[in-house]
Amino acid sequence: MTWYEINDDIVITLPTIFDMNANLGYLTREKNECMYEIENNIMTKVITIGKIQSLVQISIINNKQMVIQFLNDSKPIEKWKRQEIVTYIHEWFDLDNDLTSFYEMAKADPLLKIPVQKFYGLRVIGIPDLFEALCWGVLGQQINLAFAYTLKRQFVEKFGDFIEWNGKKYWVFPSYERIAQLTPADLANIKMTVKKSEYIIGIAKLMASGELSREKLMEMDFKDAEKSLMKIRGVGPWTTNYVLMRCLRFQTAFPIDDVGLINSIKLLQNMNRKPTKDEIMELSIPWKNWESYATFYLWRVLY
Repeated sequence: MTWYEINDDIVITLPTIFDMNANLGYLTREKNECMYEIENNIMTKVITIGKIQSLVQISIINNKQMVIQFLNDSKPIEKWKRQEIVTYIHEWFDLDNDLTSFYEMAKADPLLKIPVQKFYGLRVIGIPDLFEALCWGVLGQQINLAFAYTLKRQFVEKFGDFIEWNGKKYWVFPSYERIAQLTPADLANIKMTVKKSEYIIGIAKLMASGELSREKLMEMDFKDAEKSLMKIRGVGPWTTNYVLMRCLRFQTAFPIDDVGLINSIKLLQNMNRKPTKDEIMELSIPWKNWESYATFYLWRVLY
């Protein structure tokens, strides 16, 4: 993890296989995103480390360096807190992962060779905060992506914090501590089902009690982490694999029943029907240990 400071900015050295346009293409695919803003290839976002909230602007120099500028006097004084921000960004963009062997495999793979050419340098964009990842997984169940983003915005703007800068609000995802105090009636104005409200409050209560945490899950192997997540009410195989993939960074996470994955394979294979689970299992044999990246690139074909 190589980084240094120039004046008040942090500069992170990027891995060789990284292309900001490919990552920005993913990050700007939905105009209703409320957790960051991207203008002229510069991203503005609040990064929360414990109780400290820093409003940062992220820009890229020649795909070799990422520059973090602090806005609104929100730069942490202590170096360890700035290190935590660097760690967050590394996790967000999966910068510590060497993708060389993934690309070697994918270039020879009939399904992946086109996506990896088209989206070269794309990383599995993470959701480092466990509560946010679980909420997003629950919100997205059985609805289209655009509606899921609408629900997220309603949820964030009702219960989240924000930093105001230059007349704009930059939002912070609601804390599990706050949501744990609520009842489903408090979420009634948000157009999600009562069941989803119950699930999200239940997850918040598990985290507030300390029973559920990212740290605990990260200490487990894949199977144990999967079992722990599946025990949570409202968290099925799809949400579990989504969280294992995008928050806990298990590369073998594989949401095999995902509609986007199925439709992408159908499109790339020119099929007039959906592929079966057995067919997907067969196609995924070469992806061993890279299932999450294969899935992400196949999603990107459609979304």
